Amino acid sequence: MPRTVINLILCCFLSVCSKGTAQSTVELRPPKQTFTYKRVGNTAIKANVYRLAGDDPRPVIVWIHPGGLIMGSREMLPADERERFRDAGFIVVAIDYRLAPETKLPEILKDVEDAHRWIREEGPRLFQVDPKRIATVGASAGGYLALMAGARVRPKLQAVVSFYGYGDIAGEWYSRPDQFYLKQRRVTKADAYRSVGTRVISESPPTTRNDFYIYCRQNGLWPREVVGFNPATGSDTLASYSPERLVTPAYPATLLLHGDRDVDVPFQMSERMAAVFKRQGVVHQLYRLEGFNHAFDVFSDYPPQGPPTGLNRPKVAEAFEVVVSFLRKQLAY
Repeated sequence: MPRTVINLILCCFLSVCSKGTAQSTVELRPPKQTFTYKRVGNTAIKANVYRLAGDDPRPVIVWIHPGGLIMGSREMLPADERERFRDAGFIVVAIDYRLAPETKLPEILKDVEDAHRWIREEGPRLFQVDPKRIATVGASAGGYLALMAGARVRPKLQAVVSFYGYGDIAGEWYSRPDQFYLKQRRVTKADAYRSVGTRVISESPPTTRNDFYIYCRQNGLWPREVVGFNPATGSDTLASYSPERLVTPAYPATLLLHGDRDVDVPFQMSERMAAVFKRQGVVHQLYRLEGFNHAFDVFSDYPPQGPPTGLNRPKVAEAFEVVVSFLRKQLAY
């Protein structure tokens, strides 16, 4: 995918994330609060909190952003999704985490766990969280992290929602050159590494690190550069970071949403995850969007051919209502 297209994707994503909705009202929508939930050296790792007025304890949604674990930030939470969650009575906490390749996956997962711990311990005092009702929602790589949170976060989450995420990082889909990305302009190693650095960061502008992601997909290097292990020699280690290998009967109830025309994360990733849940007896649902591509809740196609559509399309709005209903049921709200 040409860098200009990726730039368009991320800029449009941030555009739709920053806009409010007609349902928002000042008295019911306190301003966004930003907290630093963790520091690593000189790096502050932050979270945005969106809540409703009042002091009543409320269930919380922990939202984890996409970006291949390489780029992006908490600001990518789409505004229409955020406001629909708040309309349903949830507090929403959008978190950052340290980004690869400067930070490898094991440390990224520690950030995710620490964010949940901070929300559980500090959230009741800071923003009226009910610590016994926590769900995690993520998109793409954020969906992967949400699925990992389901396996790793303790005490156990009440629910997990994965938008076009993946339960396997050891397979060929990530460790071999990807045919979709090979059809795009080739990114040189020099250009790829010029877009990243050595300083630890936990958020990035939308247009500075995309070449590195494309380079990894074109060369099958994502596991090595992001996880820190060579698939040829570290397959067992990679498997230990694959959610589909970590599911037990105690795993939280999970909703998977995926377009069956996804060119970035194969639809089969969610099919496989659903099969694992079925074998383990985990409450789950796979919501298949026929004819829809990656990032279907933000764009009408991928790569996008026009402005973001968000929840304006009926089938997408319907899918998001399934998400809200699922979360309300699992969080008993």
